[in-house]
Amino acid sequence: MRLGLQHSYAGLPSRFYARIAPTRVPDPKLVIFNTGLARELGLDPDALEPEAAALLSGNALPEDADPIAMAYAGHQFGGFVPSLGDGRAILLGEIQARDGSLRDIQLKGAGRTPFARGGDGRAALGPMLREYLVSEAMHALGVATTRSLAVVTTGEQVYRESALPGAVLTRVAASHVRVGTFQYFAARRDQDGVRALVEYVIARHYPDARDADVPALSVLKSVAQRQASLIADWMLVGFIHGVMNTDNMSIAGETIDYGPCAFMDAYDPSTVYSSIDHQGRYAFRNQPVIAQWNLARLAETLLPLIDPEPEKAVQLATAAIEPFIAQFDARFLAGMRRKVGLSGSAEGDADLIKRLLTAMEQSHADFTLTFHRLALAAENPDEEPRLRELFARTADIESWLRDWRSCMARDSRPLAGRVAGMRTASPAFIPRNHRVHAALEAAEAGDYQPFRTLLGVLQHPFDAQPERGEYSQPPAPSERVLQTFCGT
Repeated sequence: MRLGLQHSYAGLPSRFYARIAPTRVPDPKLVIFNTGLARELGLDPDALEPEAAALLSGNALPEDADPIAMAYAGHQFGGFVPSLGDGRAILLGEIQARDGSLRDIQLKGAGRTPFARGGDGRAALGPMLREYLVSEAMHALGVATTRSLAVVTTGEQVYRESALPGAVLTRVAASHVRVGTFQYFAARRDQDGVRALVEYVIARHYPDARDADVPALSVLKSVAQRQASLIADWMLVGFIHGVMNTDNMSIAGETIDYGPCAFMDAYDPSTVYSSIDHQGRYAFRNQPVIAQWNLARLAETLLPLIDPEPEKAVQLATAAIEPFIAQFDARFLAGMRRKVGLSGSAEGDADLIKRLLTAMEQSHADFTLTFHRLALAAENPDEEPRLRELFARTADIESWLRDWRSCMARDSRPLAGRVAGMRTASPAFIPRNHRVHAALEAAEAGDYQPFRTLLGVLQHPFDAQPERGEYSQPPAPSERVLQTFCGT
């Protein structure tokens, strides 16, 4: 079978990747197939799905595949590793989607590559289903993200803390170029490599930069702007990536590499779920600062292309990423205004929002339910008691609600329009950690129905779904999931 694959990245010099075929698996079986995404990619689901187990496990590659493992480096929890690369992921090529965009098709868990560093090159079923579930939920929430086309079990065990069923995920991305990709060549003082990568990124993601006075600087500014929007969008839905290493920051501005990710239940800016983040480096509140730190590492790789005079290059690069926090703040504030039903940009909006977040933190109020119930209360004041019950310190929310009602009354925009905006900014359903954990445990035991049910709920996060109301509820104390794991 041919998928219409192109190979722009494989057309770069050979030092950018290693040519490597997937390792065959003994008994591939298709677990989940994303029919809607297949159509978006211009593929025929009826023709592809029957062949997907073989094609998307790596056992019978598409005829037009040119499989490669990409080279990259990265800062992992602040420490630089000069050679990482795709240790268990293999890029088959790119496909032009119906909207004209070029999308990578990658098999994750497809076997050892030259970058495996002693790893087995395989992936366990649970983490691959987690990535499928959460990436599709993020897409439904309107957050820029890689997508998942399929998960195929391999018929063999992989060994982590215990023996687990193996699987391969088919990931679809705008590209897999990362900050760490630039670092790989810069660490080797390979300026030709950095230059070639900049030209590739301009052609694929930032064509306007081609005509800029300093194309590399224009790319840096564009990446920073996309990341500011992305991190704000994460935090507006309570998402914690968990492992914001530079090799996990996409140049295209998509969420990539769903490892120990999680969504907050009770609002606490210091929340950390990742079992390997012992110092809280990637806590919820730290995500904007870490993103800017990662951008500074990208800027370092581009300095020779920004200006031949080192001091001037540093000044220009610094000026390009300095506005990041302000860009993040503007995006976050605009999103919060929508969540609380404020139109325009009144001077007191930021303070009103800060007071609500402070009240939520002090009462450990559920992040998602607070905003969802606020949207319901905006339309019907009789819903306010359900909002109040989320707050242990009722005086704080009572005071805030009085001031909020006053702001809403002064707003000249029709209430119906503001309520509609609140609803589309405040989901009823997110991938709550206890629900994800339960669905993955069942799948690992051979029962995929809880996973499929949860996926169906999360594909419509803003709908009421009264028959699935329990999926909107936070965990009972005995159900809380306090740690998430990377899976490698």
